[in-house]
Amino acid sequence: MDYIIGQNRSAPPAGSGAGLHGEAPVAPGMVHGPQAGGDIIMDGTEANFMQIVLEASRNVPVLVDFWADWCGPCKQLTPVIERVVTAAKGRVRLVKVDIEANRSLTAQLTRAGLPLQSIPMVAAFWKGQILDLFQGALPESQVKQFVETVLKAAGGGTLPSADLLVEAAAAMEAGQPAHAAELYSAVLEDEAENPAAWGGLIRAMLALDDEEAASAALDDVPASITTHPEVEGARAELELKREGRKVAGEADELRRRIEANPDDFEARMDLASALNVAGHREEAAAELLAIIKADREWKDGAAKQLLFKFFEAWGHTDPATLSARRRLSSMLFS
Repeated sequence: MDYIIGQNRSAPPAGSGAGLHGEAPVAPGMVHGPQAGGDIIMDGTEANFMQIVLEASRNVPVLVDFWADWCGPCKQLTPVIERVVTAAKGRVRLVKVDIEANRSLTAQLTRAGLPLQSIPMVAAFWKGQILDLFQGALPESQVKQFVETVLKAAGGGTLPSADLLVEAAAAMEAGQPAHAAELYSAVLEDEAENPAAWGGLIRAMLALDDEEAASAALDDVPASITTHPEVEGARAELELKREGRKVAGEADELRRRIEANPDDFEARMDLASALNVAGHREEAAAELLAIIKADREWKDGAAKQLLFKFFEAWGHTDPATLSARRRLSSMLFS
């Protein structure tokens, strides 16, 4: 795509519950041995469970996906968890255990406290212990949250995407939107439904003054996350930029109109849009607040609606948003 996704990028290098310790009952055929190699996703059996789960978990968290061929939800969950683990790039591993093909192992784990009567079930092992678990076919966003929680509990690690998002945000702050766009795109290559990456990519394209690419990226956002606040905020920023660009060249004339008639609210609305496009957020908010102070119900509250759209585009923690919200509250509740 023209807005970078699809180019090959390299990610940076990898940097609470019941216990199943190394002394747990060992099924016949299980062997003690060196940690499994570099395989991120493996099939678990009675013979290799000790090695690729319990022993391997002393160095890296291991997720065990318990499934069966007759289990419909299992077939929904497995590809989801495989995608999340693959995107983790070695910071966590996945072992898939067919409970029907490994009944002796399943019986031992059930006696040890794992609720394998209901599958799918995913247990996270760390240092030979069960760190956390979940049951049911969760959506990808919740599986990702589970893995992030496991990594944090296992020593404060993060997913590669989290590192890239931090780096991308720093690039935007440093005025390097092209680099930020590359980083956001790298996240999306592994996590196609990451709303923060989509929102960041669209904003980066806007910072590069490429509305066409921003619009194309917005069109490609997966339907499952189109209403996420990160995406909605980026959409609002694109719409505001389009609206503001129409009047950007008329700023001086708009100021003259307002000077001649402070109650020319149409001019104030247009000037606010132009100021927003130019990056003068506090001034843009001031024009709208002036309208609200004079007549908060003008055009069914049009000024307040536009101000809220600014907040959505700027982000709710932006200094201009916080300042304008305080002033607005003072007006409405004084």
